[in-house]
Amino acid sequence: MSQFFTKVLLAEDESVAREILSFYLNTIFDEVVVAKDGLEGLKIYQQGTNKKEKFDLVITDIKMPNMNGIKMLENIYSINPNQKFIIVSAYKDEEKLLKSIDLKVLAYFVKPLNVDNIMKLLIKAKDEVLEEKKRDEGILQINSVYTYNQHTNLLYENSTLVKLSKKESQVLTILMQNRGTITDLDTFKLAIWGNLDALDATFRTVMKRLKDKIKVKDFILSRKGQGYIIE
Repeated sequence: MSQFFTKVLLAEDESVAREILSFYLNTIFDEVVVAKDGLEGLKIYQQGTNKKEKFDLVITDIKMPNMNGIKMLENIYSINPNQKFIIVSAYKDEEKLLKSIDLKVLAYFVKPLNVDNIMKLLIKAKDEVLEEKKRDEGILQINSVYTYNQHTNLLYENSTLVKLSKKESQVLTILMQNRGTITDLDTFKLAIWGNLDALDATFRTVMKRLKDKIKVKDFILSRKGQGYIIE
């Protein structure tokens, strides 16, 4: 389970397409809000903005009654130029038109809808949404298992907090601050104990306990005679 909540707005006037898209969106995203045309979609988006609620993704058809998709997109863009979109269209040529508009369009669904393509593109879109959320929250992906929050100095294993002692956390913070470069033992001693008198064995005990907690996919490398590094 992701540590981030994801919310999507779907605007689609055709009942069958709306039902299909809504079903698959609900299997991937946490909340899906549905509108039956562009005008209703815009009102929902504006209401969300007024409540300081963010839509991570807006999915819309182009040809809809009351307000078409392009007009809705333009209005949403004026509210939030960084909004991400997926476009649904019965005409492939409309992709060229939409590319001329300065929008963050992640994908195009061409009718009739292909389930395999929908799932593939929606999963990719969610990955992009989550990556942006991680960047916004100061979260760094260390490897396929571990992430690190720069703001809180917390380590997560597949979104589950890894409980570290104070000194283990200090060691990890130093390594993350110097990621890509080797950190020697004297640097750790000065930063954690405030002097160089701490025994090497004391530091190595702390390091061993830290590495024991990340053994699923250890990312701290030892450089003999030099120190430690997270590449």
